Amino acid sequence: MRMNSTLGRVAVIAYALLFLSGAVGTASAAHGRECDTPSIDRLQQWLASGEGATSPATGSILVPQGHGYSAKIKFLSSDWHVMVVWLGNRFEAQADLSGSRGFWMTYRARDDLYVQLRPASHWSGGDKWVTRIPSTRGRLVTRFFSFAPSRWTVLPELGVPAYPLAEALDDARGLVFVGKTPNDLEFRGLRIDGYRPPCVY
Repeated sequence: MRMNSTLGRVAVIAYALLFLSGAVGTASAAHGRECDTPSIDRLQQWLASGEGATSPATGSILVPQGHGYSAKIKFLSSDWHVMVVWLGNRFEAQADLSGSRGFWMTYRARDDLYVQLRPASHWSGGDKWVTRIPSTRGRLVTRFFSFAPSRWTVLPELGVPAYPLAEALDDARGLVFVGKTPNDLEFRGLRIDGYRPPCVY
């Protein structure tokens, strides 16, 4: 009995370690292996848009991190900065997230920022639904962000969207991170409940 009890405790500990590493769990299982080209949770397009003073200024922000990649960008001024993640790994693609509960994100941020859910039907402009991404004070954390309408709002300075959040979920093209303060950002994971991004080569 003692041997079985000990083995049981070892199994539980091993499972917990695998869960923390991302090897098991609902979000990880849904995503499978990474793409053959640089990606984070099968998302290949992490882009500095050229809007606002950022480092890098444009292009991919993916950099090698251990056996995989992280996405790193700095917001440099006290004006709006924009960083984009294409959900379908190409601009023309879109994802139906109407059945999704939200997304898990592993990140670090020196200051608060926001993420916009931008649909293909209303891609341009700042008048989008947003949810706040709280500062982690530079620590790496994993948090869940719900798609429940009560968790999303608008930024009057950027405009009020003329469509409901449900419409943005139906044809989501990208998650667009925006902030108006200097910030040092790093992303290690972004797993969307019920959605497996297609690798594009």
